[in-house]
Amino acid sequence: MEGIDKAAARTVLEKVRAEGRDSLTAPEGKSVADAYGIPSPQEGLATSAEEAASLAEVIGKPVACKIVSPDILHKTDSGGVIVGVEGGAAAREAYETIVSNARKYDSSAEISGVQVQEMLGGGQEVIIGATTDPTFGKVVAFGLGGVLVEVVNDATFRLAPIDEPEARSMIDSLQASEVLHGARGSDPVDVDGLVDTILRVSRLVTDFPEIREFDLNPVFATKDAVSAADIRIVVDPNEVAEPERRSREEISRVMDRLMNPRSVAVIGATEQEGKIGNSVMQNLINGGYAGEIYPVHPKAGEVLGRTAYSSVSEVPGEVDVAVFAIPANLVPGALTECGEKGVPAAVLIPSGFAETGNTELQDEIVSIGKRYGIRMLGPNIYGYYYTPQNLCATFCTPYDVKGGVALTSQSGGIGMAILGYSRTTKMGVSAIVGLGNKSDVDEDDLLTFFEDDPNTECVAMHLEDLKDGRAFVDAARSITKKKPVVVLKAGRTDMGARAASSHTGALGGDDKVYDDILRQSGVVRAPGLNEMLDYARGLPKLPTPKGENVVIITGAGGSGVLLSDACVENGLSLMEIPQDLDEAFRQYIPPFGAAGNPVDITGGEPPSTYEKTIRLALEDDRIHSVILGYWHTIVTPPMVFAELTARVVEEARAKGIDKPVVASLAGDTEVEKASEYLFEHGVVAYPYTTERPVAVLGAKYRWARAAGALRG
Repeated sequence: MEGIDKAAARTVLEKVRAEGRDSLTAPEGKSVADAYGIPSPQEGLATSAEEAASLAEVIGKPVACKIVSPDILHKTDSGGVIVGVEGGAAAREAYETIVSNARKYDSSAEISGVQVQEMLGGGQEVIIGATTDPTFGKVVAFGLGGVLVEVVNDATFRLAPIDEPEARSMIDSLQASEVLHGARGSDPVDVDGLVDTILRVSRLVTDFPEIREFDLNPVFATKDAVSAADIRIVVDPNEVAEPERRSREEISRVMDRLMNPRSVAVIGATEQEGKIGNSVMQNLINGGYAGEIYPVHPKAGEVLGRTAYSSVSEVPGEVDVAVFAIPANLVPGALTECGEKGVPAAVLIPSGFAETGNTELQDEIVSIGKRYGIRMLGPNIYGYYYTPQNLCATFCTPYDVKGGVALTSQSGGIGMAILGYSRTTKMGVSAIVGLGNKSDVDEDDLLTFFEDDPNTECVAMHLEDLKDGRAFVDAARSITKKKPVVVLKAGRTDMGARAASSHTGALGGDDKVYDDILRQSGVVRAPGLNEMLDYARGLPKLPTPKGENVVIITGAGGSGVLLSDACVENGLSLMEIPQDLDEAFRQYIPPFGAAGNPVDITGGEPPSTYEKTIRLALEDDRIHSVILGYWHTIVTPPMVFAELTARVVEEARAKGIDKPVVASLAGDTEVEKASEYLFEHGVVAYPYTTERPVAVLGAKYRWARAAGALRG
């Protein structure tokens, strides 16, 4: 990027920090902006009324006069701003008035002078800036300015640094982006100038992590130029330390031992039914785990037919994973023994740590884990499942339907909802993992493992907070190029965020920041638990679409309307049917039906009409995805529809035609069995709803776009 003088910016920032200040004066802010080529109007610092008059004459246009003082941050409140000043005489008077007002406002304030700045106007007002988010670190912000800021709060965020496509996406993703592109005959603004300014702000805050906040507000954007009328910079007077991050290789090595252990020790194992240590032992044994199982109990000689050991240090062989089923206050001692034994991974089921306010105890076990290099899952969790190893290290009900979906949850209750849904829908699962307080192992560790795990095709995560948002984004960006990741972020509202904080001891971040950055990282965000589970179950069933053209085939006009609405709501593009394709569909539907899109074959048609129209949609290369709306009739019963649809789809796949097909089935209770049959045969289908199948298809498209998998 041209026109950047990093040394000049560093000189200003170091001077401010050396003086113990945490904010820059307006002239200092302009110096930093100038060093990075960020456009701003003509201005100068007047230290006397005569200098103010002279500057106003040189600028030759109406000016704004503003107090410059390191002790007065809110200029307007102090009477330190006068706008629309024209000519030398008016500037002289404005200077004297502003200085007088400032001294009345704070008699001890250091006054550097008065900033005399060219007045800007016209075009559109926007805000460009950056902030240091507690979860994600440096985040770039862009939004509409003026009265729109207060009315609609139309802003968007990206993790810094960003590239040009991301900067353009910030502009286009605003709710009122049409205003910037020339709505209702108005002139479009200089979008290239806005993109360049956003990129320069991103580069500045990346180069200087000590900049805590950077605001250009307002920025006036006209069709010819972009210029920032006001610049505000807040710095951190202390050194900014990056969090410790492990290498990918280190994470993968230990996570592999956690998920594929050769041996498991259960600390707190017991013969007593109803105890967590007994449940974990039974699940490991009855679940078919083939590795060594070592019960550990200070008094028991044997647990469930296995020799018990008084401590983990007495276990004769190596231990890959230690599952803790003992009271919280006993964990530090047992964890230290694990460290001395060389155990690489610990699964901490007990509660009674940070979630109850006992942060000291949690800090203690974190310290022990770091000292010995133990990776810890939990505490305050239900355990975990990894079905390829028949590993059920939990006190909850076992699960053995193997498949390609990995599910994680920060909450035990949500984890059990995941388990129940999986069992009810017979969803094939590779893993179910509880994260709880996330004292150590968190979502980015799991994503790193699941990315290379041949048994996992899709990951779905419930989370209430992220410990290290930037590490999560890095891991998510990597895995989502290969596999979909679905995230349910709890705490979308202020009250929800407050509840999340009280539940896990974690501060819920601003949801708009989360929403934008999760999208930037390539994950698919689910609005609720049902949707997260639907996406997790459905996405692996759907092939990746090759393009955006979606066609609806329906037996009911009303369903077609609702399916069309659902397509719009889920960002899907209904294909404009060309004439030859329209005529081809008309060959198979009755005269009172409707071609176009949706294709309405009407409800009284025999199975052959469904079959022919579905086959045509699959075999035409211009159609990329198909949505089916079925209406229960005696002419074409539900199972007849399901079987013919599955057969046509399978025949197409045998020819190398693999398109996403989803179905909405309306009818009596028989449509439930028909929907299950379709799901089993690779067609995502739901009874009694037009929204759910389209939402799953929309989620597949969101992932495919983010992964760059769509060809056209």
